[in-house]
Amino acid sequence: MFNAHRFALFFAAALLLAVTPGPGIFYVLARTLAGGRREGFQSSIGTFFGGLFHVFAAALGISAILAASAVAFHTVKYAGAAYLIFLGIKMIRTRNVPLADHTAAEASLPSRGAFRQGILTEALNPKTALFFLSFIPQFIAPERGHIFLQFATLGILSVTLNTAADLLVVSLATPLERKLKSSPTFRARQRTASGLGMIGLGAYVALSDAK
Repeated sequence: MFNAHRFALFFAAALLLAVTPGPGIFYVLARTLAGGRREGFQSSIGTFFGGLFHVFAAALGISAILAASAVAFHTVKYAGAAYLIFLGIKMIRTRNVPLADHTAAEASLPSRGAFRQGILTEALNPKTALFFLSFIPQFIAPERGHIFLQFATLGILSVTLNTAADLLVVSLATPLERKLKSSPTFRARQRTASGLGMIGLGAYVALSDAK
């Protein structure tokens, strides 16, 4: 069902994004530091199910777009590639944003219902929906059929990698916070690497599809 080269590219990109300090990791880190590992674990599982909501919603939408028009599908792919490049540039430009700016809002959330709040935080985040709609279609091969299944499989894998990274953050919350606070260079380099990766991915897909 998948082209081996594109699947390997997807896995590498998804893994890089999963381990890069971003809103999801900072959210889970803040909840863990505020309410302990149990709350961090519940928040991580909640964001997993919230992410699945976006995966299946986007899979249905992409399948409908392809059924309507192959041209429309490729338009979505090009728009997605452009959005990935935009996100990459933004990630590089904000690489030096202090850790406190990322975590202040999350740490102030009420401690009860961490699982439910994790679901809602992720499911109601329009940026998550936009990201899946721009990221995953770059690796879909319409000629291989089963568009919905391709999208769902890649989406579930991406969400699983994100959750695995979140759970690692929960288990290493205190030393990770110390590392992120004490080494802005470490944080900046990771965000720069991910930003360059997203720019490269968007450019690669756009150029390869143009051939």
